[in-house]
Amino acid sequence: MTWPVLHLTRTIESPPREVIAFAGDPANLPRWAAGLSSGIRNEGGHWLADSPLGDIEVAFVGPVEAGVLDHEVTLPDGTVVHNPLRVLRNDAGSEVVFTLFRRRGVTDAEFADDAAAIEADLEMLRTILDR
Repeated sequence: MTWPVLHLTRTIESPPREVIAFAGDPANLPRWAAGLSSGIRNEGGHWLADSPLGDIEVAFVGPVEAGVLDHEVTLPDGTVVHNPLRVLRNDAGSEVVFTLFRRRGVTDAEFADDAAAIEADLEMLRTILDR
């Protein structure tokens, strides 16, 4: 079984190494990922953030240095959501690609809301990193 998918992209006028260094650092997530705007903290080597459901854990599963910023979000109930995120060279700049899967039970409206939130996050990342 596979899920429907949407690839959301943003061109950033910074070289991949700069995008990777910034976006691949969990401490920077609150600056560009609205879902973590309340902050993130490192406790015992685990990156944790507050959510309406309780603490969530965010872990990059890389290799980050190669532009693979895939990250797994572990919800308070133990559910792990895998989020593919890649930084690709685009001439002297970068292309950032987030793959959004539509998981079972997600309504059209929820999927559209998720896509809009990711688009906003990618735009914030672009705004921060564009020269």
